[in-house]
Amino acid sequence: MNNNFRYALAAARLNTTDVAAALAVDPKTVSRWLQGRVPYPRHRWAVADLLDVDEADLWPEAAPRHQALADGIQAIYPHRWTVPQTVWRNHFAKAREEIDILAYSALFLAEDAAILNTLTQRAEAGAKVRILLGDPDGPEVAARGTDEGIGAEVMTARIKNALMLYRPLVNVDGVETRLHRTVLYSSIYRADDELLVNAHAYGTPAANAPVMHLTRTDGQGPAATYITSFDHIWSRAQPHGK
Repeated sequence: MNNNFRYALAAARLNTTDVAAALAVDPKTVSRWLQGRVPYPRHRWAVADLLDVDEADLWPEAAPRHQALADGIQAIYPHRWTVPQTVWRNHFAKAREEIDILAYSALFLAEDAAILNTLTQRAEAGAKVRILLGDPDGPEVAARGTDEGIGAEVMTARIKNALMLYRPLVNVDGVETRLHRTVLYSSIYRADDELLVNAHAYGTPAANAPVMHLTRTDGQGPAATYITSFDHIWSRAQPHGK
């Protein structure tokens, strides 16, 4: 029996069904984790994020992230679609000062009403929210659609759809949206000192590419590199909305 896991569930007022739904796994799988089986790393990280505890507190026998990965790199998910939606929601919900979103469309976030509510709530609580999407009329967007094999028209439609879904945030103080004409090498999702960075690969949709969970540790770490990249693109982007 994994008592650490059981106590953490009780403290979070969740049960095995809640965890199974959040991670899109069978409740029997979560029960086996409670009985002592150690989950795969991506499931350990997702459960730790869900319960807001450290992975080593739940599975001390498993190698902690900081020992397995480089300083400032907390986790690597093999594909964006393997990142549980609760990880995205908790990621932004923890922000107190800054939320940055850089992508071509980030449609998967815009379609999540819970995330839109979180962005609104964080802005109303004083956080600065910057949303930076691709200019649907820019050649970079058309090229990306072609590179992914979905066509320029589909990529443009995704961005326009996302902009429509983000529209309720336009009049929220603290939220600003801009459009960029940049060839993106990665999409960046920042919440204070925590970043989820979705790498881009030629011929591969972003959802199939890896995601790194980074923590800003100092001015030389990988997180700082992506924060600087965001700021460069933001400074050259055009305001949209208001």
